[in-house]
Amino acid sequence: MQRRKFLQNLSVLSAAASLPAAAQATIEKKKSKFSFVFMSDMHIKPLPAAEAGFAKALQNINQLKPQPDLIINGGDCIMDALAADKEKTKTQWDLYNKILQAENKLPLRYCLGNHDIWAWQLKDADKADALYGKNWWLQQTGYAKTYYSFTHHTWHFIVLDSVQENNGGYIALLDADQFTWLETELENNKDKFVCIVSHIPVMAFCSAMFFKDMLPNGDWKLSRALLHTDARKIKDLFKKYPNIKTCLSGHIHLQDAVEYLGIQYFCNGAISGDWWSGPFQDFAPAYALFTFHSDGAVERMIVNY
Repeated sequence: MQRRKFLQNLSVLSAAASLPAAAQATIEKKKSKFSFVFMSDMHIKPLPAAEAGFAKALQNINQLKPQPDLIINGGDCIMDALAADKEKTKTQWDLYNKILQAENKLPLRYCLGNHDIWAWQLKDADKADALYGKNWWLQQTGYAKTYYSFTHHTWHFIVLDSVQENNGGYIALLDADQFTWLETELENNKDKFVCIVSHIPVMAFCSAMFFKDMLPNGDWKLSRALLHTDARKIKDLFKKYPNIKTCLSGHIHLQDAVEYLGIQYFCNGAISGDWWSGPFQDFAPAYALFTFHSDGAVERMIVNY
């Protein structure tokens, strides 16, 4: 009986080993990992370079083999709505959607960017308008709130709203309600690996050192608009949850990778590079291709499309 069972097991193992390499790879992929694209800072406007560049990026993404499971849009879909009138903002969103519909077939998730917010910096803005502020972005995405979560395989994604109004401008932080929600999300998902997504980085070396002129008077200066001002508070919360493995962001148009207290923080460049005039500093227009493993490991590859 034992010999018969041994032979049966051996037969199963032999059959598995004889599978074509492609089939084995497919099985392994389903078991252990998945990939997705993080693209950010498209800054679409009626400009030939922007229209052709965004189309080319989407074509490149959609031709990836194996095909990614989804795209996460890190924010700033359009060039700017903060100081744009309604007609100009509509033109930008219509153009973004036209290119997206023509060139993309992959599932898409959105994160709110500062330039996606309408009229915060528009003189004489009608705050009673149904599209004012973040409402236009909510209409475009179909979301009920500007922050949300979803689960994909063994990973839980928490998508934050980094951008809060600040005296006619904006500041990077989580408001009190969102922070409470984040605490609950983390507490309720301790059985999964967690990825945090934000437009503005929670932590990034490049935003603190190299974005633009960071030495106005000889001292390092960090803008409230470039990095989460509540980063220490968030860091202290994250320490309670070792299942948080990575945080993804855009906004800075630069690229870096920082590991801090066991979490990998990735700032992932920009589809638009230097706002469609070439590379920004040393970084060409690009997106990031991520591979997430079932053991919590994370890999990133930058694609200069």
